Amino acid sequence: MSSTSAIIVTELNHWFGQGEARKQAIFDVNLKIKTGSLTVLMGPSGSGKTTVLTLMGCLRDIQNGQVELLGYKLFDSSQHDKDSIRRRLGFIFQAHNLHASLSATENVLMGLQVHGAGRIAQQTKAAVHILDLLGLGDRTDYLPENLSGGQKQRVAIARALVANPQIVFADEPTAALDKESGISVVKMLKTLGSSRGTTTVMVTHDNRILDMADRIIVLEDGRVVSDTLKTE
Repeated sequence: MSSTSAIIVTELNHWFGQGEARKQAIFDVNLKIKTGSLTVLMGPSGSGKTTVLTLMGCLRDIQNGQVELLGYKLFDSSQHDKDSIRRRLGFIFQAHNLHASLSATENVLMGLQVHGAGRIAQQTKAAVHILDLLGLGDRTDYLPENLSGGQKQRVAIARALVANPQIVFADEPTAALDKESGISVVKMLKTLGSSRGTTTVMVTHDNRILDMADRIIVLEDGRVVSDTLKTE
């Protein structure tokens, strides 16, 4: 694992609402996340973990403080720079957001085509390969309506990983998966971290995967209250 930081968060604050309804949700969060690591964000509902994830992932504008992502400072950055950095990221959400009219392979291909690189035959081969790694080798031509909830989530995970992103942001990625499938996905993310330097930040309530995390950060009421770095 590299000693460099893929993500640096400095004095991050965030508010929701306007006027008298304005309420602070994130308070003075400071983090450095190592390249190639698997970091888990935990905390009760409403603790701010998903807000921190979306701020780090360039999905929400930064109001106060700074996030440095792969060397890019996000606060006050241009839309062009934000679009460029997003192409180096992968996102996995609890809602799979698959296109109903596209097959599993075609849905995964969307994760490659935003990059505009590679021939369609090569892209299709890559899509089929990662679906096979996730246990869906016999479901590549299935439409979402013919897949189970867990299978749909694995297609969404394949879509996020197929382009070999440098950072993966995952919000409850194993919630719809059985124990074996959930552990398999996290092991894949760990392997990507050690072999390719892929950094993963994951929001989860899934205690089954905590043993595989390199670091566990707990938030409560918008503040980091615990930060545990696992030792090898």
